Amino acid sequence: MQDGTAPQTPDLPAAQDFTDAAAAVDRLEELYAAATAYLADHFSATVTKGKPDTRIRAFYPEIRLRVTSHTKADSRLAFGHVASPGTYATTVTRPDLFRNYLIQQLTLLMENHGVPVQIGPSETPIPVHFAVAGNPAVSVPQEGVLEFSLRDVFDVPDLATTNDDIVNGMRTENPDGSMPLAPFTAQRVDYSLARLAHYTATDPQHFQNHVLFTNYQFYVDEFEAYARQVLADPALGYSAFVATGNQIITTADGVLNPVAKLPQMPTYHLKRADGQGITLVNIGVGPSNAKTATDHIAVLRPHAWLMVGHCAGLRNSQSMGDFVLAHAYLREDHVLDDDLPVWVPIPALAEIQIALQEAVAEVTQLEGYELKRIMRTGTVATIDNRNWELRDQSGPVKRLSQSRAIALDMESATIAANGFRFRVPYGTLLCVSDKPLHGELKLPGMASDFYKTQVSRHLQIGIRAMERLRLMPIERIHSRKLRSFEETAFL
Repeated sequence: MQDGTAPQTPDLPAAQDFTDAAAAVDRLEELYAAATAYLADHFSATVTKGKPDTRIRAFYPEIRLRVTSHTKADSRLAFGHVASPGTYATTVTRPDLFRNYLIQQLTLLMENHGVPVQIGPSETPIPVHFAVAGNPAVSVPQEGVLEFSLRDVFDVPDLATTNDDIVNGMRTENPDGSMPLAPFTAQRVDYSLARLAHYTATDPQHFQNHVLFTNYQFYVDEFEAYARQVLADPALGYSAFVATGNQIITTADGVLNPVAKLPQMPTYHLKRADGQGITLVNIGVGPSNAKTATDHIAVLRPHAWLMVGHCAGLRNSQSMGDFVLAHAYLREDHVLDDDLPVWVPIPALAEIQIALQEAVAEVTQLEGYELKRIMRTGTVATIDNRNWELRDQSGPVKRLSQSRAIALDMESATIAANGFRFRVPYGTLLCVSDKPLHGELKLPGMASDFYKTQVSRHLQIGIRAMERLRLMPIERIHSRKLRSFEETAFL
C-alpha cells in the first residue's frame, strides 16, 4: 500500500454455493474475467496517464469445499474425494482453459460427498503480468519506459509462494487453515502457462492430454507427415495440427511457414476437439530440459506422457535400431534430487507398459521370439554427462552393471520421475542409436539410413500407444499407484 491507503479493488461479490459443476465453472469464469479485465483496464490507464494514487489489486477466484462427514466415497477412483472432514480450498486461474477438467473434478466431489461447492473471490492477488499476458487490447511498454516501478502499483509474481510444496508433500495446510484441494495453486499454474508459451512457442490451450517427448528433431518431420495423413480422413477424429508459432492447419495440404528461430523446445500438437489428441515436444538433449518441460506441462494435468527418443545400447546382444522398453530407472541425472530423493522407487506402470508393447507388436507386425529379438525390457539409466565415456569408465560402468541397465540416455528417468512426482502416468520406449561400450558408433552414412528406417516406425509406435491409452477408462490409467495416502482431491 501507499501512504496507508487501502488498495483499489473491484467490487468483491459474496461467495455462492453450487450443486451443478458446469454452473460453478461458469461462475469461476465470470469472476476471473472480471478481475483480469479490471487489472488490464487500470494497467492501460497507468501506462497512458501515469502512476495512480493507490495500489490496484484484483483477486483470483477460489473453490471451497466443506465436508462434515466421514462418509466413504466411491473407492473405484483414486481421486474426486477427500479423506476426512474439513475445509478444502484452491485458487483457480484460466477456468476457460481448464473448464472440462474442473467440471469433471467438481462433479466427482459433489457426487461423492453430497455437498455443494462454494465459489467466490480468494484473498490471493493476481499478478498483473499474468492478467495482461496475451491480451491483444493491452499495449505493454518496453522496460524502462515507465517512470515508476510496476510493483509500486500492481501485484507482481511472488516466487516465494510459487512452489511445488503441495505436490512434493511439504504442505498440508493453506495459509487460512484450509487444506489444499488441488495439486497446484493459481500462481503456480500461471507461472507455468507463461513459461510454456515462452519455451515452446505455442499457446497452452493447444496442448493435448497425451504428450510425447523426444530428444531428436527428426521426429518432428514424421509427426507433421502423420498429422497431414490423418487430417485427410475426418473419421479419425483429428481436427487440426499446430506448429511452432501457433501456426494452424486443418487440412492435409495446409501451409506451414518455416520459423526463423526455433524456440528452446519446439512443440507440435495434433488436436482433437475433446483435447484427447497428441502433443510432441522436442526437449533436446539433457535432463535439465526434461525437467523444465515436465515441470510446466504438469499443470495442464495430462493423462499420460511418454519418452520416445534415442539411447545408447549397453548389451552386446543389442543391435542398432532395437527398441528398449524401460521397466525401471537408474537415476544419475541429479536434477530432481532435492524434490524426489533417489531412494524413491519409480515403478513401471502396467497400463503404459502393455500399451507400448502392444503398439510395438502392431507397428512391427512381429510377435513371440521375433518381437523379443528387437525389443528388450529392462532398466534404463539416465546420466547428466553426455560424454561420460570419455572419462574413467570404471565407476559408471560398475554401477550400470550392478543395476542391470540395458540402455543409457539423458532424459528418460527425469521424465518418469517427474511423472511420478506430479501424478502423471509415464513410460519410456527408446531406440538404440549407438553402443559406446562396444565401440559401435554411427557413421554419417549409417546414421542417415538408420534415421530413415527407424524414426517413422518409432514415432508410429508412440502414437499407437497413446491412441490405446486414450480409449482406456480414466480410473485405470490414473490409479492409486501414483497417489499417496495423503492426496489432494483433484487429479
